[in-house]
Amino acid sequence: MSAYMIAQIEVNDSDEYSKYLSGFMPIFERYGGELLATSKCKTEVLEGQWAYPSTVIMKFPSREHARSWHVDPEYKKLVEHRLRSAQANLVLVDGMP
Repeated sequence: MSAYMIAQIEVNDSDEYSKYLSGFMPIFERYGGELLATSKCKTEVLEGQWAYPSTVIMKFPSREHARSWHVDPEYKKLVEHRLRSAQANLVLVDGMP
């Protein structure tokens, strides 16, 4: 069953964050990841509260693929750039059967 990762992001240092983005796709695609949506402008909140202004929605073939990507040693090294340049919340949810 597909799994979806939703990220809320606020970038504080775009130069440092660009280092994260420059290596993101090859590792992400290695685990069957697909980018479904990204917000180029502030996320529009219709109800409730949203922690950070940007949103990314990613699809993986399964939860196992998503988790494996998230703990991949090469990705963990890359994510250091994101941790220095942005705040983020990541959630993992199951797709519908």
